[in-house]
This record gives sequence, structure tokens and C-alpha cells, in this order.
Amino acid sequence: MKVDIQWKGDMHFKTETPSGHTISLDAAQEVGGHNIGPRPTEVLLSAVGTCSGIDIVEILRKMRLDVESFAMEVNGERADEYPRRFTHVHMHYRLTGDLPEDKVRRAVELSVEKYCSVSNSLNAKVTASFEINGQRFDME
Repeated sequence: MKVDIQWKGDMHFKTETPSGHTISLDAAQEVGGHNIGPRPTEVLLSAVGTCSGIDIVEILRKMRLDVESFAMEVNGERADEYPRRFTHVHMHYRLTGDLPEDKVRRAVELSVEKYCSVSNSLNAKVTASFEINGQRFDME
């Protein structure tokens, strides 16, 4: 996989993906950016969540389960020292539908531990929890 990235001035960069999409990324104004696009770290957390979400939807569909709605919150903790890498990422999934807890738990486990290439590319501890119809479950 290859992405093309062009500098657009100051701290603004534009990325073109192999699938033909473009993403503008920028830095905060206090470090010379203009807030034209998200920060690279914001995109990274978004990618972790989306990658895992795609896995979970696909796994639950293969189990012949219908997801009515699905949202998630991804929280990342970063080291204080440079390179300020993410040290811990927690993904909390909120699903609704007729979804057995054990099947959702298995889908989350498979995504976090095996399938999500983005989270498994990080050098961070990745944890998860989920809700089904408002009832919260924490992963061990």
C-alpha cells in the first residue's frame, strides 16, 4: 500500500489514498498550523475505531445477527515524553439490537486480538468494553 502526501504550506499536508480519497491534515494553530484538517493522531484513533468497527459488523453478520445501531468512543492516552506515542487505547462499543452478549464479546475479542490491523500495528495496550441496548460489559 502506498499513499501520496503533498505539503501545502505551513503544517498542512494533503494525502491521497490508493482508493482515490484525499485527506487534509494539519497541526494546531499554536504550533504553526491553521486547523484546516484533523491532526494525524486524531486520524489514527479514528482509524483504530473504524477498523475494529468494520471487523465487528462483519463478524456479527457472519453470525447472522442484525445490528440496529452501532457507535463507539475511542480514548487514547499518550506518553508525556517524545515521541508521545499512544500508550493505551480503549475502545467502547455501543450496539443495539437482538444481540447475545457472548456473541458480541467474541466479535470484539476477535477484532481487538486478531483482525484489526490498525490497532495491532500500534505499540500500545488496546482494551475494550461494550454495551448492548444500554447494558455495559467490560472485557477482561
